[in-house]
Amino acid sequence: MVESIARVRHIRVTPQKARRVVALIKGKQAQEALAILKFAQQSASEPIYKLVEAGIANAQVKADRDGEFLDEQDLYVKNAYVDEGTTLKRFQPRAQGRAFQIKKRTSHITVVLATPEVADAAPAAKTKKASK
Repeated sequence: MVESIARVRHIRVTPQKARRVVALIKGKQAQEALAILKFAQQSASEPIYKLVEAGIANAQVKADRDGEFLDEQDLYVKNAYVDEGTTLKRFQPRAQGRAFQIKKRTSHITVVLATPEVADAAPAAKTKKASK
C-alpha cells in the first residue's frame, strides 16, 4: 500500500471556503477528484487541484523509491482537511478618524492519497448475541 501526503501552508483562502471544496473530493478516486476540482467554480478549487496533483506525484516517487508498482488509477483521497492558518490584520479608515479592522484569513490544506488495502485474510464470522 502506497500512501502519500501533500500539504500547502499559508494559502490565502479562508478555511470555511476551502472546507466546502475539500468536502467534494473526500473518499473519491484521485482522477475523479481532479475532474471535480477542474470544473468547480469556487476559487479554492485551483490550489486544491494543484495539491492533489502534487500528491499523485509524491505517491509515484515514493513507489519508485520503494520498488513498488503504482497505477495512478488506484489512488484515492484517503483524507483531506483544512486547518486555520495565521490571520493577516489590516485596517481600513472610516469616518471621524476611526479604523475598521479587516481580517485576511489563511489556510493550511492537507491531502492524503493512498491505494486501497488488499485484505488477505477472510473476515471473521460475527457471532450473534442472544437477545433477552
